[in-house]
Amino acid sequence: MRKFLFLPLSLPFLVLFLILIPLLFILFASTITLAFQKLGLPLPVAYTLFWASLIGSFINIPVTETKTYGPIVKVREVSFFGIRYPVPYVDWGEQKTVIAINVGGALVPLSITTYEFLRLVTLKQNELLIKLLIAILIASIISHAFSRPIKGMGIAIPTFLPPLIAASLAFLIGGANKPLIAYVSGTMGVLIGADLLNWDKIKDLGASMVSIGGAGTFDGIFLAGIIAVLLV
Repeated sequence: MRKFLFLPLSLPFLVLFLILIPLLFILFASTITLAFQKLGLPLPVAYTLFWASLIGSFINIPVTETKTYGPIVKVREVSFFGIRYPVPYVDWGEQKTVIAINVGGALVPLSITTYEFLRLVTLKQNELLIKLLIAILIASIISHAFSRPIKGMGIAIPTFLPPLIAASLAFLIGGANKPLIAYVSGTMGVLIGADLLNWDKIKDLGASMVSIGGAGTFDGIFLAGIIAVLLV
C-alpha cells in the first residue's frame, strides 16, 4: 500500500512550503493594503477592505430570479437484474436562475467608487469627475467586447485584460490621479461591461445561479483594482 502513497515534495521542502504559506499570505495582504492606501484610504480602512474583498468573494446575495422554458438534462433510474442504473435524458421544463450580487467582487468596489465620486463632488473637482466617467465608458466598452457568456457558469472575461486597460487609461488621462482612475475604471469597467451589459444573456446560460461580480468576473475585477493601482 505504501508504494501508492508518496509526498510530492521531500520532507525538508514540504516543511519549508508550510512555513512560507503564511508569509506569502502576509505579503499578499500587504500588497493589496498598499493598493488601497494609494487611493488615499487610511490604513485601518484599507485592512478592512482587504478582508471584506477576500471574505466577501464567497458571499452572494440573491437579488432576483429568472425563469425560462427549455431542454433540461434529467436523470432517471433504471433497474436491471436488481441493479439500479442512472440514465440521463433530455426533457422540457422550467429552468430557474437566481441572479445574485457578489460582496467582494461587486459591493466592495462599488462602495469605494461611490465614496470617491461623492468626495470629488463635495470638492467640486468636475474635471476629474469627467475623466473618471470617460475612463469607465472606455473600459466598459472594451470589457464588453471581450467578455463571453459561459454555459452553466456565467459571464467570463480574460483575467489580465481589465488591469491592463485600467493602467493604460490611468497613464493616458490620469495625470496626478492615476491610482484613482486605474481602480475605478478597472473595477467599474468589468462590472458594467462584462456583467450588466450582458444582462439579457443571463437567462440563456442554463446556470442555477449567476453572480454579478463573482464567478468568471471576480478575478478580473479584483485584479483590475489591485494590479492597475500598483502599476501606476
